[in-house]
Amino acid sequence: MKREKSGDLAFSFEFFPPKDAVGEERLWATIADLESHAPDFVSVTYGAGGSTRERTTRITSEITKRTKIPTVAHLTCVGSTRDELSQILSNYHLAGIRSILALRGDPEGGPSAAWISTPGGFSHADQLVHLAAETGNFQIGVAAFPDGHPASRGNFELDVDVLLRKEELGATFATTQFFFDVNRWIALVDRLAARGSKLPIIPGILPVTSVKQLLHMSSLSGTTIPKEIEERFIKLESDPQAVKSLGVEVATLLCQDLVAAGAPGLHFYTMNSSRATQEIYANLGFTK
Repeated sequence: MKREKSGDLAFSFEFFPPKDAVGEERLWATIADLESHAPDFVSVTYGAGGSTRERTTRITSEITKRTKIPTVAHLTCVGSTRDELSQILSNYHLAGIRSILALRGDPEGGPSAAWISTPGGFSHADQLVHLAAETGNFQIGVAAFPDGHPASRGNFELDVDVLLRKEELGATFATTQFFFDVNRWIALVDRLAARGSKLPIIPGILPVTSVKQLLHMSSLSGTTIPKEIEERFIKLESDPQAVKSLGVEVATLLCQDLVAAGAPGLHFYTMNSSRATQEIYANLGFTK
């Protein structure tokens, strides 16, 4: 997913499907703001339990039609049979989408809830990677977890094994869950390289704008918040603007460390708002 020019740092942004017309208007305004930065791609998420499948498909297709930005469509195993997943892939291809992010997905109760397979469907993301690779029509992204996947229960080598298996089946890049410790990303990248992997691991960055949201997302995803950073955010919880400023500061420092460590790109979880991402982009010294 990198730009053609060798050595270019790739930038990408992630959005979620809006719930109503007001949210959709805000999303298009955000996309317009960020399009000026010529992102290498944008991605659109699924909700837990596959709850936004139709909206994800529609919004992703519309971004592809209305902008020049390459679009990565999320696709999960939740609530779909193999045949339904094949049809969704066909629909994406007909809409001009050439990249997907293949995920197991979260059940309706979130990442920690019990997984229940759909009859005739898949139980693991590697099956979805294999299905997408069989079509020959897509670049296939997968998820990586610097702080460990909740289901691996701290088994770092298991996470590495899973990524290697997905690469073997056809994955061409990975984006990570958000994290705060650059050393976690370095450890994952180094271990994969030691095992012979060529998979680019694009770090995911969350510009924190709400303490409540941060703690909730951390709890769901298993992301570790360093004690010092958590205490700084909690101390400012009653001042939303100070929280947002600190979020930009923390994300900027992480991005600088990642660029210095050789990250192939930076993937921003925008939460459908452009302001924080724009500020981080400016802080890094990049121009439109």
